[in-house]
Amino acid sequence: MPNWADKLIQEYSDGKKDLKNLRNKLYNNNPESETDRKLISDMIDDTEFVIQWLETGRQPGLMRGVDKRSIYQKRYLESMDILPDITDQLDDINDRKLYIPQEQKKALISILSSFSLRERQCYILHVAQGMSMQEIADEFGLKKRTVQQYIERARKKVEQRVS
Repeated sequence: MPNWADKLIQEYSDGKKDLKNLRNKLYNNNPESETDRKLISDMIDDTEFVIQWLETGRQPGLMRGVDKRSIYQKRYLESMDILPDITDQLDDINDRKLYIPQEQKKALISILSSFSLRERQCYILHVAQGMSMQEIADEFGLKKRTVQQYIERARKKVEQRVS
């Protein structure tokens, strides 16, 4: 379910965490390690820059240009079929085509792109696919309460955007 930008963001976040752990292991009072600490701190800053760029879809610090938050995720969500096909579940559709109007689709994409990767995964699996919180927790190796928190956060974001 994660797109390439979500995967990169996760990889860079993991790398940033590893760099911070490495920097913390170096001795503060050792003059030889000061150069290494400086280099690692610069690497952490560069990693944070890339993460911001991937999350927002624009270069951090620029004052001009179109500001489209989560542009990579929005393009990915627009191109995928995230809603299950309900035509099989309906008894009397009378050969009607079911569709979502373009403005509703844009609103849905806007809401889903405001979720974190894990919120989006848990929310879609729970609401659209009908999986229980325990099944989702088992799928991702999380605790049931953690899945519940992701879903609650996602529901709050839906309520904020819809109201």
